[in-house]
Amino acid sequence: MAFYIARRILLMIPTLFGILALSFLIVQFAPGGPVERVLAQMQGQDSGATSRFGGGNSGIAVGRGGAASEFSGKYRGAQGLDPKFIAELEKQFGFDKPPLERFWLMIRNYAVFDFGRSYFRDAPVLQLIKEKLPVSMSLGLWMTFLSYIISIPLGIAKAQREGEAFDTWTSAVIIIGYAIPSFLFAILLIVLFAGGSFWQFFPLRGLTSDGFADLTLFGKIKDYLWHIVLPVSALTLGAFATTTFLTKNAFIDEIRKQYVVTARMKGLTERRVLYGHVFRNAMLIVISGFPGAFISAFFTGSLLIETIFSLDGLGLLSFESTLNRDYPVVFANLYIFALLGLAINLLSDLTYAWIDPRIDFETRET
Repeated sequence: MAFYIARRILLMIPTLFGILALSFLIVQFAPGGPVERVLAQMQGQDSGATSRFGGGNSGIAVGRGGAASEFSGKYRGAQGLDPKFIAELEKQFGFDKPPLERFWLMIRNYAVFDFGRSYFRDAPVLQLIKEKLPVSMSLGLWMTFLSYIISIPLGIAKAQREGEAFDTWTSAVIIIGYAIPSFLFAILLIVLFAGGSFWQFFPLRGLTSDGFADLTLFGKIKDYLWHIVLPVSALTLGAFATTTFLTKNAFIDEIRKQYVVTARMKGLTERRVLYGHVFRNAMLIVISGFPGAFISAFFTGSLLIETIFSLDGLGLLSFESTLNRDYPVVFANLYIFALLGLAINLLSDLTYAWIDPRIDFETRET
């Protein structure tokens, strides 16, 4: 197993390299860029996310020349600007170097988790990620936790009552919930319970109240849970379907196998058969969906939910950074989430082997 773990860790290196290389290549052909953003903001034409920061030129003095700029054909909006000013902008953003040199410099820095500074937020990228991470982690962990503690018992109950009325109507409810977009359900929750048109039981903004630091420990826990009820409910609505039906089908497949028939003939109770024999085998396929369920909490609905509930997390940070062409933040988020996904997939395989010792990845691949 140690050899398998070492090999998987080594395979992460070319995988991360390929992800970054492909993304970097796409960025080279993408229209716009940080230089264009600064030029558009100077001319009052930038209505994107950078306009909210109010610091796109990062203190560089504006220079204009009467002659046509040598960069006018390279950057939109560079007409009439002093070429020295454009050159300073390129140097500030690192675009004075060839693309290949910039890519290798990024790889070298990322290897030691040096992500540089944000173009438009005047802060280290790692600091920005650390500030936003707790919000996204809260949403992701709660969504995964709630979906699993509800979906697994529900899937087992549906497998035991296959074809009965309980199985039919619960399937209908789950499918309807899966079909409703999380952002629409979030808006409905706001209208109903956050002061929209009916009641105001829950707050609309943030994960904590203004006086959070002055509360007691119990008060902080209560305030935090009070704030996350609506966003977590909106995220979790569509998370039940996959895990529930995976659990149900896995248990049905195992229940029909010969060893279950033998266990029943020996006089074991149905509960002992289900949880003593079937559960461990059936849960293998459910565990395989854990990495995807956990990582999807950061990528799928988090952006819209964070925006609707004014939660300043990684989803909103990534979205704004993409609009701003804030490449250090964009690539850092991509790198961290790719590394996290690869690590969780490895952890999932190790969990397989821990639950079922019969699984030997080294033997299977030789």
